Amino acid sequence: MKDRIFIGVAWPYANGSLHLGHIAGCYLPADIFARFCRMNDKKVLMVSGSDEHGTPITISAENEKTNPKNIVDRYHNEHIENMKQFGISFDLFTRTTKDNHKLVVQEIFRVLYDKEYIYNETVEAYFCKNCNRFLPDRYIEGTCHNCFHEKARGDQCDECGNIHDPNELLDVRCKICGHTPEIRSSDHLFFALSKFEEKLKSWIKDKKHWKSSVFKFTQNWLNEGLHDRAITRDINWGIEVPITGFEEKRIYVWFDAVIGYLSASKEWSNNSGDPNNWINWWKNTKAKHYYFLAKDNIPFHTLIWPSIIMGYDDSLNLPYDIPANEYLKIKGEQFSKSKGFGVWVPEVLKKYDVDSIRYYLSINMPENKDSNWSWNDFIIKNNDELVGTYGNFIHRVFTFSYKNFGIIPKRFDLDELDNNTLDKIKETSIELKKALNNCNFKKGLKIAMSLAQHGNYYFDQKQPWKLIKSDEEKCGTILNICLNIVNALAVFMTPYLPFSSQKIWRMLGYDNNIEDLNWDEALSHLNVGFNLEKPKTLFDKLSIEEGMIEEDLFSNIDLRVAKVIDVKEHPDADKLLILQIDLGDLGKRVIVAGIKQYYSKEEIMGKNIIIITNLKPAKIRGIKSNGMLLAATDSSGIVSLLNPNDSNPGSRIFIEGITYNPDDIVEFEKFKEIKMKVDEKQQIIYKNKILKSEKGPVRSDKSVEKGAIVS
Repeated sequence: MKDRIFIGVAWPYANGSLHLGHIAGCYLPADIFARFCRMNDKKVLMVSGSDEHGTPITISAENEKTNPKNIVDRYHNEHIENMKQFGISFDLFTRTTKDNHKLVVQEIFRVLYDKEYIYNETVEAYFCKNCNRFLPDRYIEGTCHNCFHEKARGDQCDECGNIHDPNELLDVRCKICGHTPEIRSSDHLFFALSKFEEKLKSWIKDKKHWKSSVFKFTQNWLNEGLHDRAITRDINWGIEVPITGFEEKRIYVWFDAVIGYLSASKEWSNNSGDPNNWINWWKNTKAKHYYFLAKDNIPFHTLIWPSIIMGYDDSLNLPYDIPANEYLKIKGEQFSKSKGFGVWVPEVLKKYDVDSIRYYLSINMPENKDSNWSWNDFIIKNNDELVGTYGNFIHRVFTFSYKNFGIIPKRFDLDELDNNTLDKIKETSIELKKALNNCNFKKGLKIAMSLAQHGNYYFDQKQPWKLIKSDEEKCGTILNICLNIVNALAVFMTPYLPFSSQKIWRMLGYDNNIEDLNWDEALSHLNVGFNLEKPKTLFDKLSIEEGMIEEDLFSNIDLRVAKVIDVKEHPDADKLLILQIDLGDLGKRVIVAGIKQYYSKEEIMGKNIIIITNLKPAKIRGIKSNGMLLAATDSSGIVSLLNPNDSNPGSRIFIEGITYNPDDIVEFEKFKEIKMKVDEKQQIIYKNKILKSEKGPVRSDKSVEKGAIVS
């Protein structure tokens, strides 16, 4: 009987496009592992889906003035398409709004409640009088009590990874309106996480195969003592609480989402025609469960999900390994949907070969520490390694064989280097299997690439271009060995580069799918005598000019929120004001603005505005202006500043799907080519996309005509 591997992959929120941080953090490593396991005679079940409940969805819906269903439908469909394009080989990618998921979540909730692992408690909760509502955790923000990061969410600090209750935040404010909320009493249900502390301590004792960062993170939590967690929240979007008296509340998304691994398995089982098939992975003690996620999700998978399983049904399998990755960053900043900061999957797929992206993310994977996406490094590694080493070896072998033999030639007498090279293939397979079995994906890719490097060395040492003239039999033997290396590389690279590996497999004369084959069997023979076709290059070189995803002028400008902290009249101009502005971490600066006849000093003082921070400084009537504010102007002569809502000074203004890659300095003439307008909702539009702040769409401060020009 084949070994069974269950692979659960973190569920992305359906409130925005996927970025490469998502792919590098969990989806690509999970796919590499799944493909490897399938080729090594393991029965794999890999599931995930769109996380469609919770405040990230409702916040997006409120910002766009639509309903949550419209948001989740849009992004779930996009996620499915992007996963398919990227080659992420899920057995099922589902969604948490399905009835199947709701039923499983509510069943587990009831069982835990009946066993008294869920209990009722009156708590003090934040209530915003301005919004007239209780505030779920992500509707508040403040200063983290652990690291003092000033933009911590109500449930978690992205800076230090600390998970906390909302009442532990300092300097709390409502994320919707910016007002300070007050404390009011509210009844909520809690999950008794503390009751599982001793069981969890006993359970993790033998988890020495976990990454040290995952093990230490989990152990630190246990050493500090576990706290019970609210399992309900004041929100109207989500799974209904199946307990009388809580009809107006919904199940907390942290509880809902992790149960998705089990509900998705049951859905897959139903779809397969055998409703009990999921049991083969979940109640088979020999099946191993792996969970792939980014480091901010560690405690949910090492502590909370195991506790839920222990409380609900201790016959279900607990996690075997949780190879959580660190963060992929760009320019030192973490990718973020909410901040519009990242390299977006829908855009990157339009321009680059998928396997080129998969290669760079694999060789640069943030396995044990944060790594950075660099456009120049992406180009260099594509050209030097993927094209120059790997692609070059394969192409030169196929080209020489096609020109001089037309077929895959036979092998005759071997010398020491020939035998050593064939041994190298076997050694590489052993080392690569060990690395991938241990989820060391970056190491595994380097091992596979070392065979390509050896292939180039072998080809150069043997000099078949000379032997073809004097010893055709020996030349054929050399090419046979080279094509054995190519055959092996196709197998070894399938988990990493599935699309190009299949192309190589076809070039070698096979009409089946390489990923469906047994690893060792695929290595064991070569299709000798196959009539080769004229080879084509596998990968293209990239130029430095192609070093960004979005060839759009908007990528080059750096728009930020600024708070006006001082206003003076220009001494030498009637229409100009001198504004001192605060840009948060970017410091303070002075700009000169021609808005005196449209806004009084009192109106603009303390106001949040939007400025271009990287515009070339200019002297305006003797005063240096270090930036320019944005305003809309319509045909009736109304001039209106852009309103970034109550966003934090220094936060970015962005457009989803357009990569942030600002120039050091932008000339004014270049900026003028960026055409932004106001739509009927007073939102600012660029190429049919909405300009956004961290608090939602940017709008005109005053009512202006549709089509008003922003400049």
